[in-house]
Amino acid sequence: MTASRSAARRRALATALVLSLTVPLAGGATAFAAAGDGSSGRASASAAPAADTRSTAPLRLPRPTGPYAVGRDTLHLVDRSRPDPWVPSAGARELMASVYYPGRHGGGHPTAYTSQEEARLLLEWWKKEDLLPPAAYAGTRTHARTGVRPAPGRFPLIVLSPGFTAPRSTLTHLAEDLASRGFVVATVDHAYESVGTAFPGGRVLTCRACAPVDEPGGGELATKGRAKDISYVIDRLTGGKNAWRHARMIDGKRIGAGGHSIGGSGTLAAMTTDRRVRAGMNMDGHFHTRPAGLGNRPFLMIGTETVHTPGVEDGKNWDEIWEGMDGWKRWLTVKGSGHFTFTDVPVLAAQAGVVDPEAPLSGERSEQITRAYIGAFYEQHLRGTPQPLLDGPSPGNPEVTFQRR
Repeated sequence: MTASRSAARRRALATALVLSLTVPLAGGATAFAAAGDGSSGRASASAAPAADTRSTAPLRLPRPTGPYAVGRDTLHLVDRSRPDPWVPSAGARELMASVYYPGRHGGGHPTAYTSQEEARLLLEWWKKEDLLPPAAYAGTRTHARTGVRPAPGRFPLIVLSPGFTAPRSTLTHLAEDLASRGFVVATVDHAYESVGTAFPGGRVLTCRACAPVDEPGGGELATKGRAKDISYVIDRLTGGKNAWRHARMIDGKRIGAGGHSIGGSGTLAAMTTDRRVRAGMNMDGHFHTRPAGLGNRPFLMIGTETVHTPGVEDGKNWDEIWEGMDGWKRWLTVKGSGHFTFTDVPVLAAQAGVVDPEAPLSGERSEQITRAYIGAFYEQHLRGTPQPLLDGPSPGNPEVTFQRR
């Protein structure tokens, strides 16, 4: 990962977060417009103090589309076989995972989108803490519930890894939808790789890896670390020492993985070393390893037209990876999308009435396209259910171009 590419992705995340964290003010203005001097995001010193008109109403994630209720558990996982790659003095590698599962309707308790401290760090990281109270962002309404009784049967497992600096919460709407359709889904926070992740004992780990990842070889180090993390999550959810109380729900012969940005790169790396991962997916991530040993296992690449299109910026990187894949594969480009289109970010931004001019695709369409194509991919390759949506262009989705088939 070059420093320039990393910096560009950071700027994209900063812009995306600003968009997602703005909320309507009285009279139709937005919290972002309240930045008095137009540069620092704070009111001008000469301006008279104004009443805090920031909305504290929670944002909302879209309702899942499948027939199951969605349960969620939170796991703290510690891989004592290896030290943390970024902070070796911290000891063993630690992960936090949210496990979403198909459940029976009725019962359970609402789950939080994220903690207030994690929300505070997110706002502070981008110097936008005066735009929205942490409680409002943390209070984004979700659909998963704790204490939900699991649905009968055994289900495929999907492990999802977020982009660098982004917390696992940014993959929530996709995880909830997949779980409602009959998949067990584990979203993972990787220690020291997000702006802030809460761990047991009141610890909140911040992005100690953000500087090292910009050094030569940093992207490859992060990718290989993600691959090991993904495999370890699979170990703990399916092996003899299960970390999850409902582990018997998982069909260990039907396992997939996927991720956003570096999480997608890590997915490919995991597939080259872990044959248990039968299907992989990358949402707009630059690859840092080759698909050696992938064999005929399927892989989906879904990206932006400005970055991951043949002949454009990272298109060459995807071209090289594409040529090395021997099995079923698709390369999809989504018109009007941005680097964070396939996460929760545009969904939340849309509720604020804000559009990123560099990624004009609406939040509703971002969510619909993400759920439709990624859901179809796992339905076809983990369940064996043919999905015509993956065969070629669809009149109902004119934004989606099939670059390769």
